[in-house]
Amino acid sequence: MIEKAAAEEDSGYLKKQEKSITNSDSEVRLNPDSLDTQLDLSKDDTELIKPPSSFTPEVQTESTQISYRFRCPGPGVFLCTLTRLVFVMAQEAEVLYRTVQWDESLLQPAGKTAAGPLFNITCSEDAVRQLHLPHCETKEVVHVDGLLSVAHISDNGMTVLEPLEITATHVVVKVPHLSAFGLIWDVFKRFLNMEEPVNGQVLLFFQPLETGPRRINVFLLQENIPLSEVSAQQGHVAEYIQTPADCLFSFGQRYSVHCDPESRIQPEQTQFHLKFGPNYHPTFQVFLTTNPEIVTLMVKDQEGTETWKSSVYLPGQRPVTCLLSIFVPSAPRTETLMRSVPAEARVPAAERLLTVRSQFIERVSEPVLNKLLDKLLQQRVINDQEMESVRSQQSRADKARDVMDTVRRKGREARLLLIAALCEEDRCLSTELNLNEDRLGKSL
Repeated sequence: MIEKAAAEEDSGYLKKQEKSITNSDSEVRLNPDSLDTQLDLSKDDTELIKPPSSFTPEVQTESTQISYRFRCPGPGVFLCTLTRLVFVMAQEAEVLYRTVQWDESLLQPAGKTAAGPLFNITCSEDAVRQLHLPHCETKEVVHVDGLLSVAHISDNGMTVLEPLEITATHVVVKVPHLSAFGLIWDVFKRFLNMEEPVNGQVLLFFQPLETGPRRINVFLLQENIPLSEVSAQQGHVAEYIQTPADCLFSFGQRYSVHCDPESRIQPEQTQFHLKFGPNYHPTFQVFLTTNPEIVTLMVKDQEGTETWKSSVYLPGQRPVTCLLSIFVPSAPRTETLMRSVPAEARVPAAERLLTVRSQFIERVSEPVLNKLLDKLLQQRVINDQEMESVRSQQSRADKARDVMDTVRRKGREARLLLIAALCEEDRCLSTELNLNEDRLGKSL
């Protein structure tokens, strides 16, 4: 069953105009320059009108399927750092969410197509007031009336929710009841704006091979695809390479990847397609025919115009001490810190850190966390914004969870530096977690 429902607020029906959404009592304007939204809430709910507080959810991976858990401390607006979902909460609650596969048989008869991942969300009744779903549109397209809406899919079928507001980054809807929510495009209106690009991202994963050439898996994706979902597909086979990812992609445009030094790349060229999971396959594979420490990758469109370029340091090509000289050329304690990591520990540490994650969260003290943050910032493993995100967490456990998950996503060298810093700052805890310098090599 497919029915179209306009979102309703307490003050009445919100009718969307060309650049605003209005009713007789209030006006909610499209804001293309910020995430902030005007929420149509009662006077008792004015405490919810705050800038979003960011959080890193607990993550559980089964095979390649990720599920997220967020323990909301109370009323407020909360931004998930992994999926960029924003939850407007009315009360303390636990929110569980994961991505699920779209059913095209529901979308096509309504003249709609997916414009983002489909999230299945569960929580206690009436705890979630609104959802902000991230979109990938540019400023030129975000104002097109009726282009974007939200599909609410339940056992009764699909309902189309009209936005309360569309910002430069998110589409805001009221939550009638929880089930599956996802952004959708009006097919005809998107076709009329086909020449306008979408905000995209280039994701790189390095895969060392025991025999034959090493390779880099290159993904060309929309901006609103979570990195965590793509990483789960890669598993332990390939390691994410952090690099500037932002670019623009156009529907129907063909793209190619180029590498310096010259390498073998397949395919030579391919058309940009929307991908919303659950499976994510590389758009390109770069087979390295030499053994470089650094490569320069470029993405070009079919006219030969460069749309993205980045120099990439390949994991595992140099000793960790060499990387430290790049991160912090003048750090006075680099040598002392690295003595905590033995030579045999130069192996991927992801599995070990994941194994002790819950114990680390439960047992690390706040003073030690503060020292770890200082060291990670000093060595440029984290940036100022990430440090402030951790410090803004209300509880010690949330800070510990944020530190662990942020570093784990940054690659092998970052994980080794966290282990080394913990060995130096809390010898007892690192020993009990089998992360001390005597056991580290064996336990990993």
